[in-house]
Amino acid sequence: MDINDAVFVYQMKNRNELRWHGRTHSHNDREFEIHYFLGGDGEFINGKTSYTISPGALFVSTPHTVHTIHAHAQDPVTYYAILVRLDNDEETLSLMLSQQEKHSPFHIGTNYRFFFEEVKEKGLSSSLHRRQSACHQMCSLLYLLEEGAEGLGNDNESRHLERALRIMQKNVMGTLTLGELSNELHLTESYFIRLFSRRMRQTPMKYYMKLKIEAASALLTCTELSVKEIAAKLGFSSEFHFSKQFKLKTGMAPTYYRRNYLQMLGSDTLEKQ
Repeated sequence: MDINDAVFVYQMKNRNELRWHGRTHSHNDREFEIHYFLGGDGEFINGKTSYTISPGALFVSTPHTVHTIHAHAQDPVTYYAILVRLDNDEETLSLMLSQQEKHSPFHIGTNYRFFFEEVKEKGLSSSLHRRQSACHQMCSLLYLLEEGAEGLGNDNESRHLERALRIMQKNVMGTLTLGELSNELHLTESYFIRLFSRRMRQTPMKYYMKLKIEAASALLTCTELSVKEIAAKLGFSSEFHFSKQFKLKTGMAPTYYRRNYLQMLGSDTLEKQ
């Protein structure tokens, strides 16, 4: 198994974002996609069947199965999507996933945010060992679902990190200090930093900034808000601070990022005409 792609979509609600993530599409031979919904109002259409999205629902889509998400902006959808590709000799796993598509959705609850975030981070890593670790984690969950289990058991450390991710994701549009986060978790700052850094390979506040930059990217490409308005919306102290952090993380200034995206979008539109 290889992880070809992994994404986290936080409360998609802008028109362009809804259009992109709601596009009707399918995947190639031996490619399976796992969707894990954390919340929101809408429908997941897999093949010829439409399902109401419910928090904690997990779906499997098999190769060439056309699927799409119809999300409502009033209660935006948050989800993880993991695209895996199986090797030719993994026929048993391929047959199991094909059967699991028929039994979807699996209701595993909303406490697997950290599990999927860790799979995403590892699966997109440049380290072969970390990517293999992510694949083993996904396989473990899928086999447990096959046995009728409701998911993986969480240890104390994972529960702390699950809550931390939930708090940070909830506060993307705003401000959150390390002290506030540690207090809410009832952990000392030093212990929380060590725990988070060991499991996520980055400090909590670097991850929190990464979430903000990801949200900023969506706002730049899917809205007409000015850079100053986006900076304020995301809780940055100034437009300068926001621009500096954005360029540090993406390599581009916010205005250039928006202009470059719109040029690419325009070229893509012309190619399809």
